[in-house]
Amino acid sequence: MVAAGGLANEADRRFMDAAIRLSRRHLGLTDTNPSVATLIVRHDDAGSRIVGRGVTAIGGRPHAEAEALAEAGEAARGATAYVTLEPCAHHGRTPPCANALVSAGIARVVGAAADPDPRVSGKGYAILRDAGVEVVEGVLADRAADLMRGYLTRSEKKRPEVTLKLAVSADGMIGRTGAAPGQGQIAITGETARRQVHLMRAESDAILVGIGTALADDPSLTCRLPGLDRRSPTRIVLDRDMRLPASSALVRSARDVPVLVTIAGDCPSQRRAELAGAGVSFLAVDVHEGHIALPELLDDLAARGIATLMVEGGAYTARAFLGEGLVDRLALFSGPVEIGAGGIATPIDPAHTLPGFSLLREARFGADLYREYVRNA
Repeated sequence: MVAAGGLANEADRRFMDAAIRLSRRHLGLTDTNPSVATLIVRHDDAGSRIVGRGVTAIGGRPHAEAEALAEAGEAARGATAYVTLEPCAHHGRTPPCANALVSAGIARVVGAAADPDPRVSGKGYAILRDAGVEVVEGVLADRAADLMRGYLTRSEKKRPEVTLKLAVSADGMIGRTGAAPGQGQIAITGETARRQVHLMRAESDAILVGIGTALADDPSLTCRLPGLDRRSPTRIVLDRDMRLPASSALVRSARDVPVLVTIAGDCPSQRRAELAGAGVSFLAVDVHEGHIALPELLDDLAARGIATLMVEGGAYTARAFLGEGLVDRLALFSGPVEIGAGGIATPIDPAHTLPGFSLLREARFGADLYREYVRNA
């Protein structure tokens, strides 16, 4: 889609595609802001060349436009800016990005996704047009929005985007019952697929499991890819009764990577003190009919700035999020392993169409098949 006021050409789509790829660089690292990318490109008789690149900085500031303009310098005058999200229009201690583009002499702005923030929506483009800048909207908008869906969901629904990740065996199982504590993990997929999961963790704000999974598997839930260990997300455990052991891998590493345990008001204070002493943080939750109220939990996580939540843990937790209609994206890995007797049945059958979801992408990682579905708008 391209809005009135300008037409996109093949070069616009090519540079926007490059900007969208660049925007992945800081996914999960920009606090409450989305990871946006900007390319400043000069189109002249010598051809097209990038003179400035920018991605929203770690922590959320400076914005991508400011980073790209700083690199471009005087070369920005008369150039085209490719931005994956409408430039901001609200004043803080620094001027809006739309004004910064005008001041730098940008002649043309090509935008991708629309920003639902009422302080921005349409206003950034209006500033540009009022200053005589040509604006082309909606170029590869769906692709750009897909990468910043967490920010968009948090803006529109006041909760994080929830991705439910499951690894499903050839016989439709996701684990095995009756395992000794800390020995419940079964390698359903191969090493290549597991590396993809670690990359998904690196691009998420937080990852969540139920206490059943925490006890059975004793997971660390960190990103263990070379060079990306510092991008491990906040780890959240649904633990109404505070059963997480102080000896667990999560608690032992809480001072290195944040751990957030959800607790009810009647949890024993001595257990809380023990976990707090190890570096664990807590989030008080509402309880409805004996279970954690998930919609309220997501509201509270959004208020903490969490925009993307990856749910990894357990059939019970998966069914709870699905039953509440809180899953926005399904990441399903299917492996050739069969678990057999004692297996825990998957709450979703990846072999059939999922009601309310559409297949977005499909890939193969070694012997494993990956399917990603998104909820229909």
